[in-house]
Formats: sequence, structure tokens, C-alpha cells
Amino acid sequence: MRTLHPAAAALLWMACAAISTLSACTIEQHMTKAPSTAAGCTISSHDWGKVDEKPVHLWTLRNGAGMEAQITDYGTIVVSLTVPNAEGRCADVVLGRPSVQDYVDRTQYFGCTAGRCANRIAKGEFTIDGKSFTVATNNGANHLHGGVKGFDKVVWSGVGAVTDAGATLTLTYTSPDGDEGYPGSVHATVIYTLTPDNHFDVEMSATTNAPTVVNLAHHSYWNLAGQGSGDILGHTLMIPASRYTPVDATLVTTGEIAPVEGTPLDFRVPKPIGRDIGGYAATASDPGGYDHNLVLDRRPAHGGLWLSAILADPASGRTMEIWSDQPGIQFYSGNFLDGIPGKGGTTYNRLGGLCLETQAFPDSINKQGRHGWPDVILRPGETYRHHMSHRFTEGPSAG
Repeated sequence: MRTLHPAAAALLWMACAAISTLSACTIEQHMTKAPSTAAGCTISSHDWGKVDEKPVHLWTLRNGAGMEAQITDYGTIVVSLTVPNAEGRCADVVLGRPSVQDYVDRTQYFGCTAGRCANRIAKGEFTIDGKSFTVATNNGANHLHGGVKGFDKVVWSGVGAVTDAGATLTLTYTSPDGDEGYPGSVHATVIYTLTPDNHFDVEMSATTNAPTVVNLAHHSYWNLAGQGSGDILGHTLMIPASRYTPVDATLVTTGEIAPVEGTPLDFRVPKPIGRDIGGYAATASDPGGYDHNLVLDRRPAHGGLWLSAILADPASGRTMEIWSDQPGIQFYSGNFLDGIPGKGGTTYNRLGGLCLETQAFPDSINKQGRHGWPDVILRPGETYRHHMSHRFTEGPSAG
């Protein structure tokens, strides 16, 4: 692997500086349950409608340091994530829909867990141990994010608690054998934790009773200036990745692993997202922009996680680091947002938010055995694990 230029490394470590204590925000909301409290963190819930005749709840996690997360057990969707800046001004930094019925009508995968296999499977076909399987095709000729009714479109079971780590919501769901065409039953768990030091952690795990494909991803759309505030072209982004996985015209990986040097995907040094986005122009079937998986360099690393991205909004001063234990990260610049109504009367137009999805590489199931490609087959007796940590600071900007 190549070494970062010294100037880039200095910028990186500045952005990884110790997190300051943020000003608290006052957010009042009626709750049907009295919250539990420990070390300033609270968690509570209230009814939020029904889906498939099952009750749905909206959970509110607060950390006592200015952050609040609202999460629904429908699709494990992060509905809102409120983050203050250095002046104590709060903004909801994730895109979302006003009600659970709006998510049912059109999710756009806002804030959900994508699975049982995130991203694309070419032609909806794969082979495990010599046996062929066909899964639903819901993205042209390809399978996307678990199919027609993936993990984002089912009601999970939720249990809230305040632990030493912070306010924690544990969500579970069992996907039956044959679900969307996948073999084996899969029991999945997603744990969201809002920590006192302004970390928003996502831990995903899964087990199965038969060999199957599992590659889960968290799919929040980020706008650090605040949801509905405009495009993200002025955000600066750094991704420590020297290589990426090229795609064909249908956005399926070709199997090649190529260097980012000399391409618009070179984010090894922080740069504005808008600087090189024109390098991926619109076509008849694609509005253009970033929608690529980068191969993480996996350094710097600490505690089993490695730096995966640094996103900053110079105007508000908010910075978000992402640390994970996954080999790749999908950078998607919100190319297909088309005026979808958002929260609070806002509208989400193209480039109004971006996704940074840590993951195994897209279509890895059809590249098994190729050099550098991860194994995404989960077998009985094994546990799939995926941990990502979103760490918010009030500056300095990564740019």
C-alpha cells in the first residue's frame, strides 16, 4: 500500500483530534414512555403507526452532550440525527421522510439497513458450493439492497437500554429461508449506540442455518449543513483509499481493482466534492455523479476499526469521521434524488445528500476467489459482523 503525503497525513491527524464537549441543545417532544437515565443519556419511544398490521415505534436517543437520534423499528431507519456545531446551533444532518407511511410509499433507502446483501448482485444470480440461486431483480437486470422487500422494508423488534456505552437500541429480525430467493434463514441484529462523546455507532451481526450471502450496510444520506439545506458539493471529503472497483454501464463491478490516482475518485487528500464530480457525466440511464466502491487502505487503525472517511461542512464547522472494520466504502452523491419531499416541508433534489456505506465490495458473491475480493458467504456456526462509528466534532474542517 502507498503512504499518504506528509501534508495529507497532517491534515488527517488534525481532523482526528480529540472531540470537544459540545453545547447541549434543547429538543422537546412528547413521549408515551418515561425515559430511563444514566450518565446523562436517555432513551424513550412512542407509537408511530403500523406497517403490515404490525405496530411501529419511533425511538429517541439522547446523549446529554447535544446530540439526539430518532430511529424507527421499521427498516431500522435513522429518521433524524441532530448534531450541534461549535456555536451550539443544532441541525438534523440526515435526510428522511415525514412519517412511516412515507417510508413505505418510497424509502429511497434513507437511513436504513440494506440487506440481506447490500448493493448490487449482477443479474440476480450467484452460486454457492456449486448450487445456483436466483434472487429478485429490482434494479434493471440486477439485484439491489436485498431485493423488492429487503431488510429496509420489514418491521424489526426493538429493545432500548442505557448502558455504560450510552443510549442503545437493539433491533432484531429473522429473514426466512427463501426470502427474496436467498437460501437459508438469517437472524440479523443491528445495535445503534449514541455515546456521551458524540459518537453514533452502528453494529450489525447475523447468523444462518445454511450457507448464504450476507453483506449488510448502513444507508444514511448525510448533509452536515442540515437536511434540506441544499447540495453537498461544498462539503470536503477525504477517503483513505488508494484503489477502487470499476463498474460497467449498469453500475455492477467488473472484477478489476484499479488505482484511484488520476481519477475523480482520488480523495486521499481532502477536497470539495464538487471539484471533480463532472468526471462522471450523465448518460441516458444515469444522472451522473459518484456511485463507486473504494478499497480502504485500512490505516490509521485503532481498536479493530480503521479510518474510512472524513466529511466536513466548512460553513457550519461540523465534521464527521467514519471508522469501520469493512474492506470497502460506497460513496454515493445522491444522484437519483429527484425532488422527493423530505422532513419539515423540505425537498431533496439531486446531490442534496450523500451516502458513505462501509461494506464488502459490490457483487463480491460473483467474484469469490479473485485476488483482493472479500468472502461474503456466511455459513452455519459463523457470525457475520460489521461495526462502524460516526464521530462528530465541531472542527477543524478536514479541508
